[in-house]
Amino acid sequence: MASNNMPEESFEGGDFNFDDDADDDQFVSTNSGRKRLFSKELRCMMFGFGDDKNPYTETVDLLEDLVIEYIAETTHRAMEIGRTGRVQVEDIIFLVRKDQRKYARVKDLLTMNEELKKARKAFDEIKYVGTEGKLK
Repeated sequence: MASNNMPEESFEGGDFNFDDDADDDQFVSTNSGRKRLFSKELRCMMFGFGDDKNPYTETVDLLEDLVIEYIAETTHRAMEIGRTGRVQVEDIIFLVRKDQRKYARVKDLLTMNEELKKARKAFDEIKYVGTEGKLK
């Protein structure tokens, strides 16, 4: 056994005191006190990916903090590369272009968005024609 001047630790007792850890502060949310926006959706997503049906609130809050941090960082990066002061779809596409999964997902979402716009427009036209026929 290598001799280091560290005392040998025994983990058999199971009496761990983590209250005195100095590193606990890194897990405290910097956004404490703000309204949780995505809790319901994240719980459903977590369940869909194999987590418990009712995950711990702390886990959902941590995940939400990570999601919001990612969105904020991505938005700031998109604003830096864009010409205008606003985030454009092209800026997001440019940011994710090297990540094939993200790029494919963005393209899928944009395609679905266009299809939904066309379907809504067609539905509104049918609805308008239907009400116009009743007026005559």
